[in-house]
Amino acid sequence: MAASGLGPQSGTPVPLPISARIKKFFVRLLIFSIIVPPIGLALYIWAALSFTYSSGERVGYVQKFSNKGWICKTWEGELAMVNLPGTMAQIFRFTVRDAKVAEEINATLGKRVAMHYDQHRGLPTTCFGDTSYFVTSVQSVEP
Repeated sequence: MAASGLGPQSGTPVPLPISARIKKFFVRLLIFSIIVPPIGLALYIWAALSFTYSSGERVGYVQKFSNKGWICKTWEGELAMVNLPGTMAQIFRFTVRDAKVAEEINATLGKRVAMHYDQHRGLPTTCFGDTSYFVTSVQSVEP
Protein backbone atom coordinates (compact mmCIF):
# COMPACT_ATOMS: atom_id res chain seq x y z
CA MET A 1 0.00 0.00 0.00
CA ALA A 2 2.88 2.38 0.61
CA ALA A 3 3.71 2.35 -3.10
CA SER A 4 0.35 3.97 -3.93
CA GLY A 5 1.10 7.00 -1.80
CA LEU A 6 -1.16 6.00 1.11
CA GLY A 7 -0.13 5.27 4.65
CA PRO A 8 0.14 1.63 5.72
CA GLN A 9 -3.12 1.39 7.67
CA SER A 10 -4.87 4.76 8.00
CA GLY A 11 -5.36 5.49 4.29
CA THR A 12 -3.85 8.99 4.68
CA PRO A 13 -1.49 10.30 1.96
CA VAL A 14 2.20 9.98 2.59
CA PRO A 15 4.04 13.31 1.93
CA LEU A 16 6.62 13.27 -0.84
CA PRO A 17 10.23 13.67 0.19
CA ILE A 18 11.65 17.20 -0.08
CA SER A 19 13.86 16.39 -3.09
CA ALA A 20 10.84 15.07 -5.03
CA ARG A 21 8.82 18.20 -4.19
CA ILE A 22 11.68 20.46 -5.31
CA LYS A 23 12.04 18.49 -8.55
CA LYS A 24 8.28 18.69 -9.17
CA PHE A 25 8.35 22.47 -8.52
CA PHE A 26 11.19 23.07 -11.00
CA VAL A 27 9.55 20.91 -13.67
CA ARG A 28 6.35 22.95 -13.32
CA LEU A 29 8.34 26.20 -13.35
CA LEU A 30 10.17 25.11 -16.53
CA ILE A 31 6.92 24.17 -18.28
CA PHE A 32 5.33 27.47 -17.18
CA SER A 33 8.31 29.53 -18.39
CA ILE A 34 8.29 27.79 -21.79
CA ILE A 35 4.55 28.06 -22.45
CA VAL A 36 3.40 31.36 -20.92
CA PRO A 37 5.80 33.93 -22.53
CA PRO A 38 4.98 32.98 -26.16
CA ILE A 39 1.27 33.03 -25.36
CA GLY A 40 1.66 36.42 -23.70
CA LEU A 41 3.63 37.78 -26.66
CA ALA A 42 1.02 36.47 -29.11
CA LEU A 43 -1.78 38.13 -27.11
CA TYR A 44 0.17 41.42 -27.00
CA ILE A 45 0.76 41.39 -30.78
CA TRP A 46 -2.89 40.51 -31.39
CA ALA A 47 -4.00 43.44 -29.21
CA ALA A 48 -1.55 45.86 -30.87
CA LEU A 49 -2.81 44.90 -34.34
CA SER A 50 -6.49 44.76 -33.38
CA PHE A 51 -6.87 48.08 -31.62
CA THR A 52 -6.30 51.27 -33.58
CA TYR A 53 -4.49 54.13 -31.84
CA SER A 54 -5.60 56.64 -34.48
CA SER A 55 -6.99 56.68 -37.99
CA GLY A 56 -7.41 59.29 -40.69
CA GLU A 57 -6.70 60.30 -44.24
CA ARG A 58 -3.75 61.93 -45.95
CA VAL A 59 -3.77 63.45 -49.44
CA GLY A 60 -0.75 63.85 -51.69
CA TYR A 61 1.45 62.22 -54.28
CA VAL A 62 3.17 58.87 -53.73
CA GLN A 63 6.84 59.57 -54.38
CA LYS A 64 8.30 56.28 -53.21
CA PHE A 65 6.76 52.81 -52.96
CA SER A 66 8.73 49.57 -52.62
CA ASN A 67 8.43 46.01 -51.35
CA LYS A 68 10.97 45.60 -48.52
CA GLY A 69 12.13 43.00 -46.05
CA TRP A 70 14.28 39.89 -45.81
CA ILE A 71 11.72 37.56 -44.27
CA CYS A 72 8.61 39.64 -43.64
CA LYS A 73 7.87 41.47 -46.89
CA THR A 74 5.84 44.66 -46.59
CA TRP A 75 5.22 47.56 -48.92
CA GLU A 76 6.78 50.77 -47.64
CA GLY A 77 6.13 54.17 -49.13
CA GLU A 78 6.29 57.93 -48.84
CA LEU A 79 3.48 60.32 -49.59
CA ALA A 80 4.49 63.91 -50.44
CA MET A 81 1.83 66.27 -49.08
CA VAL A 82 2.01 69.74 -50.65
CA ASN A 83 -0.11 72.34 -48.88
CA LEU A 84 0.73 75.38 -50.99
CA PRO A 85 2.52 75.59 -54.32
CA GLY A 86 6.16 76.54 -53.88
CA THR A 87 6.42 75.24 -50.30
CA MET A 88 8.36 72.22 -49.07
CA ALA A 89 6.40 68.99 -49.17
CA GLN A 90 5.70 67.25 -45.89
CA ILE A 91 6.57 63.54 -46.10
CA PHE A 92 4.20 60.91 -44.69
CA ARG A 93 5.84 57.47 -44.40
CA PHE A 94 3.45 54.52 -44.47
CA THR A 95 3.24 50.74 -44.61
CA VAL A 96 0.90 48.56 -46.65
CA ARG A 97 0.31 44.94 -45.58
CA ASP A 98 -2.51 44.10 -48.00
CA ALA A 99 -1.52 43.10 -51.57
CA LYS A 100 -4.76 44.51 -53.06
CA VAL A 101 -4.11 47.95 -51.57
CA ALA A 102 -0.51 47.79 -52.85
CA GLU A 103 -1.82 47.10 -56.37
CA GLU A 104 -4.20 50.08 -56.10
CA ILE A 105 -1.34 52.34 -55.04
CA ASN A 106 0.86 51.10 -57.90
CA ALA A 107 -2.02 51.84 -60.32
CA THR A 108 -2.32 55.43 -59.04
CA LEU A 109 1.38 56.36 -59.02
CA GLY A 110 1.87 59.90 -60.31
CA LYS A 111 -1.69 60.93 -59.44
CA ARG A 112 -2.98 62.77 -56.42
CA VAL A 113 -4.42 60.23 -54.00
CA ALA A 114 -6.25 60.10 -50.68
CA MET A 115 -5.06 57.36 -48.35
CA HIS A 116 -6.98 56.08 -45.37
CA TYR A 117 -4.68 54.78 -42.62
CA ASP A 118 -4.82 53.21 -39.19
CA GLN A 119 -2.05 53.75 -36.67
CA HIS A 120 -1.03 50.81 -34.49
CA ARG A 121 1.43 51.75 -31.75
CA GLY A 122 3.64 49.43 -29.76
CA LEU A 123 4.38 46.71 -32.30
CA PRO A 124 7.42 44.79 -31.04
CA THR A 125 9.33 44.34 -34.32
CA THR A 126 9.64 45.85 -37.78
CA CYS A 127 8.40 42.56 -39.23
CA PHE A 128 4.92 44.11 -39.34
CA GLY A 129 6.20 47.22 -41.12
CA ASP A 130 8.77 49.98 -40.79
CA THR A 131 6.16 52.51 -39.66
CA SER A 132 3.17 52.45 -37.35
CA TYR A 133 0.89 53.85 -40.10
CA PHE A 134 -0.88 51.11 -42.07
CA VAL A 135 -2.72 52.21 -45.22
CA THR A 136 -6.02 50.35 -45.59
CA SER A 137 -7.46 52.01 -48.72
CA VAL A 138 -6.52 54.48 -51.45
CA GLN A 139 -8.44 56.43 -54.04
CA SER A 140 -7.49 58.88 -56.73
CA VAL A 141 -8.74 62.44 -56.17
CA GLU A 142 -7.87 63.77 -59.62
CA PRO A 143 -10.77 64.14 -62.07
